[in-house]
Amino acid sequence: MLKLAGARLLEERDSVLVRSVLDSAPVAACMVAARVEEAGVHPLRLGGELWGYGSKLTGMCFSGANLIPLRGGPDAMRAFADRALRRRRMCSSLVGPSEQVLALWDEVAAQWGPAREIRADQPLMVLAEAPHVVPDPLVRQVRLNELETYLPAAIAMFTEEVGVDPCSDGGAASYRARVADLINSGRAFARFEDGEVVFKAEIGALSRTVGQIQGVWVHPDRRSTGLGTAGTAAVADRLVRGLGRTASLYVNDYNVAARLAYEKVGFRRIGSFSTVLL
Repeated sequence: MLKLAGARLLEERDSVLVRSVLDSAPVAACMVAARVEEAGVHPLRLGGELWGYGSKLTGMCFSGANLIPLRGGPDAMRAFADRALRRRRMCSSLVGPSEQVLALWDEVAAQWGPAREIRADQPLMVLAEAPHVVPDPLVRQVRLNELETYLPAAIAMFTEEVGVDPCSDGGAASYRARVADLINSGRAFARFEDGEVVFKAEIGALSRTVGQIQGVWVHPDRRSTGLGTAGTAAVADRLVRGLGRTASLYVNDYNVAARLAYEKVGFRRIGSFSTVLL
């Protein structure tokens, strides 16, 4: 029986091919491209491993806190699954293009399952022009001295979106550090009223061509008032006209209100992501 070629750890000598793969799908690959552009391919600097399949990288996957399969057919997904299953699971989710994520999950589910939740269809959306609605002028970058005010909103958003308190099981310090890093790098945005956050969003990943918006949240008392639409427009405007990037995001298919708000801002769907929460 012919044995399929396995996945291999990519190294700096693979950088040209890696960047070619990332450039071929800049929106879908934004999360990984941002890391590679900043740190290169070496695992110690990257904060994870890049795995390749095929001599011309017909398959590629990032393995870190999240497992992100970026490209490849069934053979590549089986090779990535084999490599992942030969070690202790480190990732908390699988996320990325739907075709690859769902195929990879099929390969690892017997050992890693059951999943806490599978979000099979998350529209991947982009905006490459000025927003179609007026951006909220009161949404601005969060300052580091506002961390303690901003943090409860970030925790509330994460808990609502993922279904887990990020501060549980000893995670408070690491989550606080993550939020502080976003603020310090100028990628956290909010509207404050009476010393409280009523809207927030972050640029979770920023490559040289694309910025991915994440963590959009509106205070429960202010929902259905247009704050989310105008606030998202403000962050998208910062990306498109301020930083010269394409703005992107992905949203749960069942979140109809959010999808309508993003469409009103001018975002259009270009594909599908999937997320498997473990």
